[in-house]
Amino acid sequence: MESQSETPLEAPPDDPREPILTLPGAVTAYIALIALIHLRVLLSPELENWTIDVFGFIPKRYDSTLLNIDFPGGAGAKVWTFVTYSLLHANLTHLGFNVLWLLPFGSALARRFGALRLYVFMIVTAAAGALAHLLTHEHAIAPMIGASASVSGAMAAAIRFAFVKGSFLSFSRGDADAAAKVPALSLGQAFRDTRVLGFLGVWFGINIVFGLGAIAIGADGGSVAWQAHIGGFLAGLMLFSLFDPVPRAAPYAADASSPDEADRV
Repeated sequence: MESQSETPLEAPPDDPREPILTLPGAVTAYIALIALIHLRVLLSPELENWTIDVFGFIPKRYDSTLLNIDFPGGAGAKVWTFVTYSLLHANLTHLGFNVLWLLPFGSALARRFGALRLYVFMIVTAAAGALAHLLTHEHAIAPMIGASASVSGAMAAAIRFAFVKGSFLSFSRGDADAAAKVPALSLGQAFRDTRVLGFLGVWFGINIVFGLGAIAIGADGGSVAWQAHIGGFLAGLMLFSLFDPVPRAAPYAADASSPDEADRV
């Protein structure tokens, strides 16, 4: 009877593929922060309302032409609420919706900017959203809260490079880090790219249709501050180049567009 020697099983080669979703530390820390802050809902109703009044963005706080209302927080709240409102959320649905949109766009931006630039960028777009809300609701007493303006700014900044060949929304993307480091389109090139224009049309359409007539996202989550979304989005789109550390190619062609020359903004 013939004997057969058993061949040892070889260990499978390491899978070089990156997991479907890996979060940069900067995004993980930001999500952990707003989730931790949301635990304020466990406070008593009086303390929770006080927190929203002190750290939420209230346009009437800057208006001295109508009723004289003494808002908590004093003069300091006129400064810090341009940013702190973005760290508060009305409920878990509100929080989850913002996190859902932050995951792809914020992660790409974090890999491109690094933690410090990302956080400064989020602060700037939050302030731009608050300013847009103030200009359109100068007498409103209802507080505005939520990270939507900053998230909108991250989405706008990301589309400056998202459709470029090798990036995360292109037809031939690389790994996550490489996809985030492709040379970005200039603002002029972006406005000539049909996919960017399509994204802009859908984004503005959704915000205007679902936000018409709304005043703010208050503690009851009853309405959408769409003007703040637009303010944050426009700031992210226009100010992207001030934060971008990746050198710009001149010219750089996206998957389906070949601009004649590189416009720098």
